Amino acid sequence: MLELQFTTLGRRWQADVSTPVDLAITLQFPGPQPRFFADEPARAEPLRAGGYTGAVASGASCNCGVYTLSPHCHGTHTECVGHLTDNATALAGLTPVPPALAVLVSVRPETVAVAGAPEAARYDAADPIVTRALLAEATARWSGDPWAAMVVRTLPNPPDKRHRVYSGPCPAPYFSPDAMHWIVERGVNSLVVDLPSLDRADDGGTLTAHRIFWGLAPGVLDARQALRGRALVTELAYVPDAVPDGLYLLDLHVPAFAADAAPSRRQSPITSSTYLAASTGCAPSEWPQR
Repeated sequence: MLELQFTTLGRRWQADVSTPVDLAITLQFPGPQPRFFADEPARAEPLRAGGYTGAVASGASCNCGVYTLSPHCHGTHTECVGHLTDNATALAGLTPVPPALAVLVSVRPETVAVAGAPEAARYDAADPIVTRALLAEATARWSGDPWAAMVVRTLPNPPDKRHRVYSGPCPAPYFSPDAMHWIVERGVNSLVVDLPSLDRADDGGTLTAHRIFWGLAPGVLDARQALRGRALVTELAYVPDAVPDGLYLLDLHVPAFAADAAPSRRQSPITSSTYLAASTGCAPSEWPQR
């Protein structure tokens, strides 16, 4: 077993990093793949330059592909506040980020009819939403721990999430504004979800949950006014059922794109963490296990 010890907010932890769990969905070219909002799937074709065609199957000496996709629409991706602003805020300028203590929780969204109407521009009584109460209940066991990242797995969690096509005004659950306020109050600066968007697909263009997460007031387009301009959100992830809820070490891997979002390959390998001790000077043999 390969172990890593780290300290966060004066508390020491131990993580088994020998068996990381990949939260990114493999994007097949071609093949089954998730899609949100876009009409066409992501695609790949060989590079053509003069008389060269980049495919060994066509006689080339090597494969060289051209890939067409939208990070927001095709597969697991990480995005920054530049998603909502008109000035250049690039993901490359906000990453890499150090690994962080994260809590993974599973929640079963409730309908608006059951949970109550959210403070949103558009919703339907049948919409499934993630609420403040659901998040607070799911994290209660770890509420006293210093996690600054959060992974949300929605239930049910069938494997076909990995190649589901999301279409229509509300094709998936979304976060209520109050739930997102709770996430901000907890100080979460890296949020990973298995949903195509934090917001309802057809929300009238308000993107309320996104704006709350980044601390960006309604209508504001200047990233410099965001109160949480360095926070990151990862959407369209997939958390296998075999991974139990609990505390993990989240390692976010994002390519250096000068864009508001980028595909995320193995962006969220997570490994179980065990609390060892507060930094009180006790010897390793005295560290209590939790």
